[in-house]
Amino acid sequence: MSFLITFAYCNLQNHSIMSEVYQKESLFSINQIPEPENIEDIIYSLMVNPNLSSINYFNDFGELNISPDSIGDSESDDTGLFDTGLNGSKMIMSTHAFHHHLQNDPQKATEILISRAARKMICFGAKPTIVSAFLYHIDFGDPNGQFIASGAKKGLENAATKFGLKIADRKIRFDHFSLHGPVPPTIIISMVGFIEKENVTTHSLKNKGNNIFLIGRNSDDIGTSEYLEFYHEISDSPLPQFNIEDEILVQKAVAKLNELKLAESASPVGKGGLFFTLLRAAIPNELGFDITTAAETRIDSFLFGEAMGRIIVEVRPENEDELVDILSDMKVPFFTLGHVTKGEIRIDDESYGYVDKMTAGV
Repeated sequence: MSFLITFAYCNLQNHSIMSEVYQKESLFSINQIPEPENIEDIIYSLMVNPNLSSINYFNDFGELNISPDSIGDSESDDTGLFDTGLNGSKMIMSTHAFHHHLQNDPQKATEILISRAARKMICFGAKPTIVSAFLYHIDFGDPNGQFIASGAKKGLENAATKFGLKIADRKIRFDHFSLHGPVPPTIIISMVGFIEKENVTTHSLKNKGNNIFLIGRNSDDIGTSEYLEFYHEISDSPLPQFNIEDEILVQKAVAKLNELKLAESASPVGKGGLFFTLLRAAIPNELGFDITTAAETRIDSFLFGEAMGRIIVEVRPENEDELVDILSDMKVPFFTLGHVTKGEIRIDDESYGYVDKMTAGV
């Protein structure tokens, strides 16, 4: 009887926690944020954001610093790539951490984290193979801690099944803290994949005149973005838009483009949104980009929103028709962004200078 009472109490506690956080989420709407008129001010404000300007040597091997001096002379993004010594194959390893909304929707948060890591590997031409997870700052004696652990486990198992990943030995390792203070519960996942050396697709833009496509669905979404949290100082917002089935479709499409060697470069839209993803791709070879935003999408969400399931692909003009045919046949949404320039950055026919000048404030 005491077990049943305890179980019922935990369920009540979990429902109370969920209700409280969802009520806080529901208070936020993108309509609270006026659509900006000065994009340049946002760009240079975000460039001093440590999450966008600093090098993280341990996580997110595609999220490079926006300073050319920090990138070095190499045109390829090799961090996280290791030679196996077996017939020229390479191993890729990526580590990602997440704490946003882990306390109210741990399953979705975990699925987003694994999808993000898999998307990055797919862009490189790699096949994600193994995933492991680690929960930090969890109090098992608290109903909230039990709720987070259970949801994270479900998210890990579901995402692993969807992406065809093996889960390393114990499904989730725990680091127990009964009094973690202000440190929020955090989940860290590590993913390993393999790639043939000749099939590596780097993130850096390659040649002036190449066309740029956004594969995936546009949406008016700025939830938990660096733009919303750093520029507008709003930390209570919903998780970014995410649909795991859309994610799988987009990743399959890019894997096929890489297999057919149609993609000159591929970058998952990540921290800072589409603009900073393009900037990270442009800087290594000192190229630029001329893009047009979607008329039906707010310009701030289009450029700085961090909705999941989107990948930027560069393609040669002579391969554009084949790429469009493949995406159309697979029924994958895509958007023609623009083209690679010699170094100038243009958005909707307005110039924002040259890529070698885009390091102010860093």
